[in-house]
Amino acid sequence: MYISYIPFSLVICRTQSIPCITTADRGTYTCKVYNLYHEAWSDQVQVNIGPGSFSDASWEAPKVATDKVALLIGNMNYLHHRQLRAPMADVHELTNHLRQLDFKVVSLLDLNWQEMHSAVTEFLLLLDRGVYGLLYFAGHGYENYGNSFMVPIDAPASYTFKHCLWVQDVLQRMQERQTGLNVFLLDMCRKRNPNDESIPQPGPLRVTANIVFGYATCVDAEAFEVNKDDLSNGIFMSFLKKRLMEPEKVTVILDKVAEDMGRCEITRGRQALELRSNLSERRALTDSIQAPACQVTASTRNLQWAIAHVLPESCCLQFECGVKVQLGFAAEFSNIMIIYSRILETPKDILSCSAQLSDFTEGPEVDLKHSNQESLREAGSLLLSMDDLLPLEQPQLFTRISALQRLKKELSFTVCIHYKYTNLDEEVLEEQRVSVGKPLVSKLNLHEPRLSHTSSSDRQISSIMESSSFSESFRANLPNLNPSSIGSASTSWSCYQGPMESPTFSSLKNEPEETICPEFLEAEEPLAIKSLPSASSQELPFKFSNLPNSI
Repeated sequence: MYISYIPFSLVICRTQSIPCITTADRGTYTCKVYNLYHEAWSDQVQVNIGPGSFSDASWEAPKVATDKVALLIGNMNYLHHRQLRAPMADVHELTNHLRQLDFKVVSLLDLNWQEMHSAVTEFLLLLDRGVYGLLYFAGHGYENYGNSFMVPIDAPASYTFKHCLWVQDVLQRMQERQTGLNVFLLDMCRKRNPNDESIPQPGPLRVTANIVFGYATCVDAEAFEVNKDDLSNGIFMSFLKKRLMEPEKVTVILDKVAEDMGRCEITRGRQALELRSNLSERRALTDSIQAPACQVTASTRNLQWAIAHVLPESCCLQFECGVKVQLGFAAEFSNIMIIYSRILETPKDILSCSAQLSDFTEGPEVDLKHSNQESLREAGSLLLSMDDLLPLEQPQLFTRISALQRLKKELSFTVCIHYKYTNLDEEVLEEQRVSVGKPLVSKLNLHEPRLSHTSSSDRQISSIMESSSFSESFRANLPNLNPSSIGSASTSWSCYQGPMESPTFSSLKNEPEETICPEFLEAEEPLAIKSLPSASSQELPFKFSNLPNSI
């Protein structure tokens, strides 16, 4: 018997029974009868499985979400620990997949302690009854006594829970929002931290039966990345991205990823995905969105996302010499922006002309050696392509601005043109100062401390509208929001609210068919480890990074 032209089973009787059918069993059914000399095919039958396919009440209608929100954090450039390479590509890959599933995604790279806490607080404000919430973290981490901790980039060499973000505390706060689904994907190590002997005491967790934890590795083990190039995905994401779009229950997807990883030689016996879940319903990341009865809540959520991810509008600068320069903007991540410039008009008496950007506002990071480059790659943008920007009819220069979450005032910079007249040998310089406001997530002021998180009774739309992210300057611009100016590389969440309450502690002492990944098997460089290697790891037949204090 064949299903959708794929052999299903060898039938030796007149009937065939398929127990516990699911939507995966729908397709075109046909049978082949054959011997050594001849074969004959039956007529094809199209089998549809869905509502009304059963005579009893066993059919379960697909679940729906009132909205879908995801926070993705990738920490690479650690100040006191070994730097990682894969989180940038992993966050970018997951962002693209989740946006296709209608998630509102915010993607952030290289956050310090305060920024991570503020980002989570803002993320929680977008969650509400029936919303699917997903938190992904790629970076250094550890696990003590069943509690997981995400390490920010500014964690000291011997860090403890005080310097990290506690995953179980985030889960408790997500449950307070009465979400429809809580998914945690943690691509980090789970080795014990010998510098931290604390025993966390989280508050009581609700019995919600909607929690899914997907760990990239098992307890007391490391997670790895392949030191191949800056565009390579980590091991976990390399397998996850092949399954993520399948319309299956979240736990089924992660089970398949675990099986795929188990068939790969380079991960077998070294890194194994661990799934923890109490999900009692068939909820999938592909579930459709059904707006809640209260349209004000949905509209407010969409408005908050739009405000937090507006890009500056393209503009043209007219210089006194007659040169016209155009500036354009594109989002690579929620906190990384590309500025591209090109000369539109040059008077006939000007022989040569170039335009460069300089003197940026303090806060965001601009690598001056890689600014004003002729290609995105030279400017440090490895993930955007020329097709992501406007059609390029003339040569352009690109400048990459990262860490926009640290921008404390409006972003401004100087546009300087250098030109020569046909009858003069000396080069002439002319400048204009440009201010483009606070682009993307800089409006959320993630660098500022937050107030303690409020209870559900305090979460009123009126208080949200009165928060600092909805200042008068933003409200005045609301009617002028242009969808084309919203950052295409990411989505966001909420308005500015206050700081996160520190957790309390006691006893403190201080492609789908593929079964293996050829990219890993052919890799010439060793795997990089996301934590301090253990003795057993050093005995493995290939070389791991062995740097101290890199848990």
